[in-house]
Amino acid sequence: MKELTHFVGGRHVRGASQRFSNVFDPNTGHVQSQVPLASRIEVEAAIANAAKAQPSWAAENPQRRARVFMKFVELVNRDLAALAKLLSMEHGKTLVDAQGDVRRGLEVAEFAIGIPHLLKGEFSTGAGTGIDVYSMRQPLGVVAGITPFNFPAMIPLWKACPAIACGNAFILKPSERDPSVPLHLAGLFLEAGLPPGIFNVVNGDKEAVDAILTDPRIKAVGFVGSTPIASYIYATAAAHGKRAQCFGGAKNHMIVMPDADLDMTADALIGAAFGSAGERCMAISVVVPVGETTADALLNKLVPRVKSLRVGHSTDPKADFGPLVNGESLQRVKSYVELGVREGANLVVDGRNFQLPGYESGFFMGGCLFDRVRPEMRIYKEEIFGPVLSVVRADSIEEALKLPSEHTFGNGVSIFTNDGQVAREFTARVDTGMVGINIPIPVPIAYYTFGGWKQSGFGDLNQHGTDAIRFYTKTKTVTSRWPLGEKEAASFVIPTMS
Repeated sequence: MKELTHFVGGRHVRGASQRFSNVFDPNTGHVQSQVPLASRIEVEAAIANAAKAQPSWAAENPQRRARVFMKFVELVNRDLAALAKLLSMEHGKTLVDAQGDVRRGLEVAEFAIGIPHLLKGEFSTGAGTGIDVYSMRQPLGVVAGITPFNFPAMIPLWKACPAIACGNAFILKPSERDPSVPLHLAGLFLEAGLPPGIFNVVNGDKEAVDAILTDPRIKAVGFVGSTPIASYIYATAAAHGKRAQCFGGAKNHMIVMPDADLDMTADALIGAAFGSAGERCMAISVVVPVGETTADALLNKLVPRVKSLRVGHSTDPKADFGPLVNGESLQRVKSYVELGVREGANLVVDGRNFQLPGYESGFFMGGCLFDRVRPEMRIYKEEIFGPVLSVVRADSIEEALKLPSEHTFGNGVSIFTNDGQVAREFTARVDTGMVGINIPIPVPIAYYTFGGWKQSGFGDLNQHGTDAIRFYTKTKTVTSRWPLGEKEAASFVIPTMS
């Protein structure tokens, strides 16, 4: 059986802990490889290697660092098909969706090419008599990212690219469920000219995570995953004096107004809810039609679309989505569907018994559609993270607005309408971090920032965009005066601008 490695100091390193985790082929349900789970000693060795490499990388001027990213973008595009296949075979995404995963991460690498401009400080000449004041942004040192299984290319690149461009060294602890893409990206960084030790991949579980969180050489930690773990990582990192940006669960709503184009809405909704088997933190899992007439009309369009979804092997070009990532995820999603039935929701489409001929042991499940879900139900309150869509009917826009605003999570929301004033007011009032208007998945482009509110996000700064530059640098402010030769008496008064 294939044994994967860590990537430390510019080379592949075999695991030394003698602990491994199985990596499945979700299409067949069979174990395809084993990934080593690093011990604390192995993590500390990787951090030491990164700390040794970081000062010389930080000393490179930003333009030279930018050139590494120019080459890296070229190499990822060269290997795009291979990366997508690798991702698809470990995660279960369709090939076209896997390519989107890589490309969306690559957009942040492209953003990082602009690092010379993004690192420019401020300068004020003549702030006082003969006094100039200026600021500079400097790297933190060694930083880390702990990333989830559902975007094994995109989120590691979201974390690593701004950090490295700013002059930091980076320790990545990817998901042990699909670690091969991060390892491939590490090789491409090296080929692009990144010095050994600046980008490191250390596979592991809680032992590796706790080593990252408690080691004083790690200055900042980024995380994406479930809310309980996000809360734990944020609190633990803060207790050890680290910066942290931690993103947790989600329950993204789509509000459908009576004037919306329902065919366009249903088509947008079907992809946003069921793409990648619903294993997206920005998946639409709740649709809120306003008014019974709107709800009935939307259901009439949704039901045949959900029933006709094509579930297939992740490499099938005709498949709408593939399997879930592993058997544990499959059983968890099925248990939520069973819970929804017990809670009294109307299961309009039941995809639990789907099996793909020839791949009966794969982690496949068809789309499920619930109607008349109520806010007190657990299937509404909790993140299911699978191909399950819930319809919560609202009598008015005010009732629809309250649902995402009062939900525990505050990641994203969309509204579909032809009324600009309604959309404008909704956008201003809704209590979530990201909003889409006639856009089902409102993920911002790379030069804006991505982040949710409430239990969806912990920390003051978001991912990518200018927030990432702020997160991965510290600001030094210099007040400078060159004496003119006059002798001055000692002053015991605090300086002011008076």
